[in-house]
Amino acid sequence: MPKQARMVGWAHTVFGKSPHSGLEGLIAEVGPAALAHAGIDVGDVDCVVLGTFNNGFVQQGFEAALVGAAIPALAPVPALRCENACATGTTALYAGCDMIEAGRARIVLVIGAEKMTALPGAEVGEVLLKGSYLPEEGAAEAEFAGIFGQIAEAYFARHGDQGAALAQIAAKNHANAMRNPYAHMQKDLGFDFCNTVSDRNPRVAGPLRRTDCAPVSDGAVAVVLAEAGVAASLPRAIGFRARAQANDAFPLSRRDPIRFDGAHRAWHLGLVAAAVGLDDLDLVETHDCFTIAEMIEYEAMGLCPPGEGWRAAQEGWTARGGWLPVNLSGGLKARGHPLGATGVSMHVMVAMQLMNEAGAMQHPGATLGAVFNMGGAAVANYVSVLERTG
Repeated sequence: MPKQARMVGWAHTVFGKSPHSGLEGLIAEVGPAALAHAGIDVGDVDCVVLGTFNNGFVQQGFEAALVGAAIPALAPVPALRCENACATGTTALYAGCDMIEAGRARIVLVIGAEKMTALPGAEVGEVLLKGSYLPEEGAAEAEFAGIFGQIAEAYFARHGDQGAALAQIAAKNHANAMRNPYAHMQKDLGFDFCNTVSDRNPRVAGPLRRTDCAPVSDGAVAVVLAEAGVAASLPRAIGFRARAQANDAFPLSRRDPIRFDGAHRAWHLGLVAAAVGLDDLDLVETHDCFTIAEMIEYEAMGLCPPGEGWRAAQEGWTARGGWLPVNLSGGLKARGHPLGATGVSMHVMVAMQLMNEAGAMQHPGATLGAVFNMGGAAVANYVSVLERTG
């Protein structure tokens, strides 16, 4: 029988401005805590996978070796680092699953971490812009926000001004984050504030307002992966009913920037592999680095036809208690978006729901959930379908 990986434990820092000066302290905070949560001894870890974008957020390179520095008992354990822009965390998680399913490890510790706030704001923007195709997009106004500002402008030009729908998404996610103790922004801003340009909510790029943009956050999340046979004896186990990745052209000029075709392919691959439809899912955590991204992702997943993603937002389909709740954690928009930690966090948010351990965030009776995490402007696209197996 093929080997299968299970998520058997996790730990999550509060996202926001961390007192840790770099990645090492963040790693030390979550690694041992995740092992304790899983009931796994540090000596049983076969491999460590660290996901961090870095790319100038901190000076330290050779980040994989930081795990052994932060957690000395792991210093002799093989470690590697993954990077895939904003999808770095899921990339690391999949690398850990691949190690187990290839028979090269039985227990893998995956850590996603990012320290973003040590840089001045302008320099943060320069680092983030490296997730775009610099030869063509490197001069974008407002750095990476400018890329999504252009996407929003193109969407509005084709399908009408949907600023109110974007404000509805922002307000939904802020309200959801009020229930999440790990969230960076635990403040219910309301639709009217999100929908109004003001001194406190200025335009950032194109039609995007500050409330349409995820914050700059520090944070770390760790997950313990175990082979299914090992997981059977542990208190909790979450399985991947499907894992899928699909990429798209890096330059926006070589594709329709408002269709997210790579995301659509990833969703199709994931749902087919899991033998389920959207109506079988209880909840989704999706990649709302900007509200326009979440709206287009509604279309990419098949919730709405192209050009009608606004309906899901404005008609409450994706709200708590709606047909398919999206981002019950607050999403990147309000939970926060420390790049390397984001994908790992999204999987943990769904795992907590499936284990009925999500506290005030809990969606009653959740048995099947999905994650969509993307790198860049829908360039690297990942879909996971998760279910409780123990």
